[in-house]
Amino acid sequence: MNASSECATSAPVSDEEARDLLQSMVATPSVSSEERAACELLVAFFEEHGREAWLDEVGNVRAPADDSLLLTSHVDTVPGEIPVRIEAGEDGPELWGRGSVDATGPLVAMAVAAVNTGVSFVGVVGEETDSRGARHLVTDREAPDALVNGEPSGWDGITLGYRGLVAGRYVATSESGHTSRPENNAIQDALQWWSRVESAFAPDAEEEWSPVFERVTPKPTTVEGGTTEDGLAVEATMDVQFRVPPSLTTEDVRELAERELNGGTVHWNDAIPPVMTSPRTEVARAFRVAIREADGDPRLLRKTGTADVNLYAEAWDCPMATYGPGDSALDHAPDERLSLTEFDRSVAVLESVARTL
Repeated sequence: MNASSECATSAPVSDEEARDLLQSMVATPSVSSEERAACELLVAFFEEHGREAWLDEVGNVRAPADDSLLLTSHVDTVPGEIPVRIEAGEDGPELWGRGSVDATGPLVAMAVAAVNTGVSFVGVVGEETDSRGARHLVTDREAPDALVNGEPSGWDGITLGYRGLVAGRYVATSESGHTSRPENNAIQDALQWWSRVESAFAPDAEEEWSPVFERVTPKPTTVEGGTTEDGLAVEATMDVQFRVPPSLTTEDVRELAERELNGGTVHWNDAIPPVMTSPRTEVARAFRVAIREADGDPRLLRKTGTADVNLYAEAWDCPMATYGPGDSALDHAPDERLSLTEFDRSVAVLESVARTL
């Protein structure tokens, strides 16, 4: 236990108070780089329950306590206004609003569980953009004994794997000329490079039916091109991303993409390794027990995206898993909503896991 921090001294957080905090957090805009109001709301919640909490240099919410377990999730959301409201759903009331699933629901469930059990908590910023909160965290503190990262898995799901990420920008320039000339211009070079990249990473006959998690997914995110203002050249830029399965490294993917260049260059700007943790760790076992005790059937998941847990797994040698309420199919969606019954269940599961560890 961190000797300089204090555990909760007030009454446990009730289900009603937890739901109220969740609704308040969802109603507080927290788009990446604009998380401060939501972070201050979380700090106030911890202080009201006798816990020391503050914002660190990059804006993370830090509430250290018993480091046998660190609960951490991200405060920021993607843009998109969804009127915050509670409506009837198949499993009881549902809270609608941006971030209710990704990842304010998991974040608040962890904050409540941290207060009720006295374990450490961090709410990180910037996960939806550059993961600056998680990157700062791994350089600013030692590894906990165990870690649970907050992302939607469903109250009965445990996520053990995420693909990695490679991101970069392709840039090409060519001399301007009449469009009747047969030589490629920069735009053609860019389009042909990307066509070859997609072919290089396309699954062969044996891989065609393999899960998406086990493949590389190349994806362009922005494309720009045209004649320069002085009329002397044609330029093309393309921002690209690759999701990387655990069978490959980020360097493998970069090298394969660069082999297909026929002009232009790629400037790589991000690389996050894939992660696949064992289902036999004490964290995974604690979740299976807790979910079964709540009359659930534990599901072990692998996600095709990338999360902050990839960075934690690279930096810290401790058992970890990802968990949180919500249907990940609703991440970033216009109908994002969270079952409050599922939220209650996830808090109970997290508290059980914390006490076990």
